[in-house]
This record gives sequence, C-alpha cells and structure tokens, in this order.
Amino acid sequence: MKMGFLIDHRKCIGCHACSVACKEEHQVALGVYRTWVKYVEKGAFPNTQRNFTVLRCNHCEEAPCVTICPVTALYKADNGIVDFDPEVCIGCKACMQACPYDALYIDPKNNTAAKCNFCAHRVEVGLQPSCEIVCPTQAIVSGDLDAPDSHIAQLTTREPVRVRKPEKGTVPQLFYIDADENSLTPSSTVPPKDYGMWSQVAQPEITDTAMPLPGLPASLTSPANAADFSIHDLIPKQPRTVYDVAHAVPWGQKVSLYIWTKSIAAGAFLLSALGVGLGLVPDSPLLTWAALLLALIFLGITTGLLILDLKRPERFFKIISRPQWRSWVALGGFVLMIYGALLGLSFLAAIFGLTGVRHVLLWPGGVMAILAAIYTAFLFAQAKGRDFWLSPALPVHLLLHAVLAGAASLAVVNLVVPSNPETASWLDALMLWSLLGNLFITLIGELWLPHGTQDAAKAATMMWRGAYAKLFWGLVVVVGHAVPLLLLALVPGTVVLVSLVAGVLTLIGLLIYEHLWLMAGQAMPLS
Repeated sequence: MKMGFLIDHRKCIGCHACSVACKEEHQVALGVYRTWVKYVEKGAFPNTQRNFTVLRCNHCEEAPCVTICPVTALYKADNGIVDFDPEVCIGCKACMQACPYDALYIDPKNNTAAKCNFCAHRVEVGLQPSCEIVCPTQAIVSGDLDAPDSHIAQLTTREPVRVRKPEKGTVPQLFYIDADENSLTPSSTVPPKDYGMWSQVAQPEITDTAMPLPGLPASLTSPANAADFSIHDLIPKQPRTVYDVAHAVPWGQKVSLYIWTKSIAAGAFLLSALGVGLGLVPDSPLLTWAALLLALIFLGITTGLLILDLKRPERFFKIISRPQWRSWVALGGFVLMIYGALLGLSFLAAIFGLTGVRHVLLWPGGVMAILAAIYTAFLFAQAKGRDFWLSPALPVHLLLHAVLAGAASLAVVNLVVPSNPETASWLDALMLWSLLGNLFITLIGELWLPHGTQDAAKAATMMWRGAYAKLFWGLVVVVGHAVPLLLLALVPGTVVLVSLVAGVLTLIGLLIYEHLWLMAGQAMPLS
C-alpha cells in the first residue's frame, strides 16, 4: 500500500471542519495545528478572488524528517504513512527544519514533535481519517494510491494534479486539484501587516525583497479628506495571505552559540595540531596545554548548549542508545564524543609530560577537530526546508570559522599563558588571512553570488540590505573584520595587546554573524 491524500480545491469552501475534527480527534493543543486552512486573496476590485488551501504533512516518499531524526522517533510505516513515536522523541526540532512544508510542531503538552499521522489508528481498522469524514463537500480524499480501483488513484490519474515544492525531491503524497499557485507558494504573497480577517497578527520582518502591504489611507483618519476615500484604496494589488496560523522559529540563541563555541573548541586544538604536528612553530605552553584546555572548556559548553536546547533534555542519551545513522544530528554527536575523548587524552598527556604520546594524538585529534568543525554543514544540508543553509561552500566556510575562532581565542589566551614570538606571529598571520578569506566567502559566496532559489536570495538580501543590515555591516563587517584587519596589518611587530583586541573583536563578529545567518535562514515562510 501507498497511502496518500488529495485535496480537491474545486470543492473546498474553507469551512475549517477538517482542522476542527483533527484537533478533536488528536486532542491537539491550542496554538498548534496538524492540519490548517490558509486564505489568500488576489486581484483588484471588482475582479477579486479568495482561495482556500488545506495544508498538512505530505507523507513524503523520501521524507527528510525521517532522515534527520537522530533517534528514529519519526519513521515510515509499511503503508507509506510517515508516523512518529512521542515516547522516543528528544525534542531536537531538527525535523521542523527538514520539512519543507512546515508540517511539524512541538506539542506544548509533552514537549515532543508532532504532526498529522494520517489518523493511522483509524486507517488500521479500515476507517477514514477524521478530516475526510467531516468534509461537507468531499473535497478531501484519502486512500491507497497503488490500488487502481481506489477513488484517489482514479482522481490522480484522470485529473491534472500538483504537489507542493516538487523541486525538493521529497516525492509528496499529498496532491492538489485546481490549487492556486499563490496559496501553495508562501513567498509569492504579501503577509498581513498587522491584521488578518478576524484577528491581529504578529508583525513579520519585511525585507527589501518583499513589497510591504500599503498602509491605510489618510482619509480614514482625516474627516476633511473623507470625500476623497475610495474602496479601491483598500483592495490589495498583489496576492496577500489574510488568514493563516502562527509558526514558531525552531532554533534560536542556543544554536547560534553552539555553532560559535564549537568553532572555538575545534579551532583551538586544530591549530595546536597544525603548529606543533607539522613543526610550523616550536612547542610552547600556549599550544602544549592551554589550547587543549580551551578546546575542552568550549567543547563542554557546546555539549551543554546542545542538551539544553532539547525540549526533552532528559532523553539526550537516546542519541547514543538508539541512533539513526543517516542523521547528522546523531553522527555529529558521535563526532563530538570521539573528539572529546581524544582531546581529553591529549590534555592528560600534556599534564603528565608524555610528549611523545601527545604528538601521536595530534594527528587523529586534528582529523576529528576538522570533522567537529564541518559536520554541522552536513546537518544543515539535511534541513531541506531552509534554502539559505544549503550552500555547497558551507563546509569550507565552517572550517575557516574554526581556524579564525581558534587563532582569535588563542591570541586572547596568549595574554595570560606564555608562548614565543614565532607562535604569536603565526597566530596573528593566521587571524589576518582567515579574516580576509572569511570576509570574501561571506560577502561573495554566501550573500552576493546568485542563489538557487528565491527564498535563499531573499534571506541573503535580508542580511546585507534588509532587516539585519545594520547589525551585519556594523558589527560583523566593520567591528568583526575591518577593525581587526587594520590592527593586525598596520601595527608593526607582535604586540600582545593588539592581538588581544583583534581577537576579541573577531570573536564578537563571528558570534553575531552566526546568529544573523541562522535567523535569516528561518525568516522565510514555509507554508
């Protein structure tokens, strides 16, 4: 069997019976939805049109939420239904980022992920999903797509049907007949400014890539000009969403900090491995034990942030006890554990003066430091819902971040832990060239080069000339890159205080960039 849904928008009247039935059937909490109805208005008076779209899980044949789930809480049943086990979910929210259709949410009652499960408990005993049986116009059809005599198979064969975002390669099993393009493509409509059909809505961030909704005319508030008011002033000139549900941003400050602290944890040991292992600089306390201690401290902070960001942090051990080996959330956890073990052994060898052992551990430790720095790029590549994060240059960019963060943090630590002139000069040179390389990749590779999708281009524009532009140009480019570059390039010789200031400013710029990059990727609507 291959179960699927079909929504016939020739019949849908936008009555919300399906969403109400779904809430009652599954006791869905207020504020979250397994299925919902979206309203889009388009046209100009008198030729206006309102379109309804029923949105829910697409039960994809190649479900990205199943792939990214680190503990197999999401799984694909034999009948094609993508189901979930709330008793296993750790609440990492990765599935919410992987779904291009905004179908998953965190259940506020038990802090685990949830979504439409096709009313699997009903389907298993031969009943129809609750949304289907209450639809007054029979606009919702479900059934076995592989059964030629089923109603849904006949409709999908006979009628021109379409799916949402086929370019994602997820092979959705939710089909639409006569659905409006603007209602299926969230970025093609203007969001409501501060009001919807029946309620106030949160003000979204308007970027230069979206046309803001025209404000109310002055004639509404100025009696003197009332005669000039026309109903045409209130008619939207481009499609706009007038009724929708709220969707939270899954990842926030803890994830931004995690990317930043992990760069320091990976970069500090990586530079020790490169400098000492390759004989680029003589051994010194800064690289012998201070770099290892710094990496251990920030690796511990990284692990703590990852656990604290879980909605069910007490279940974090399930990543180890029942890992899903296709998920880079799970694989990344093992990378950090192996790296932490090698880092700990290297630090013990340094403390007990086992120089030969420490030098041997530099090589596998350096390799794991590189993996610790770049594995997040493969994790973000599994987040298919966020186009801005799908850059092929991201592994290189994260590795450069690790080198830059390692050089900057060691330059700061060098104020209290002695090194030697060769090491200090080497760190300053690494910081200088890494700043130049990072600035080039950030401005050219991540923001200004053409992007593959409209959403990715909008997110990039949001950073360099949109809602985040002041923070990006002021704190990231000027404070975090230009000033350190000038200090390192113009001050002759190795001055510890200059290196300290340059290092601190560089780390601040990196932290702000990680947060802006993370938030810009999540600013584009998925539904």
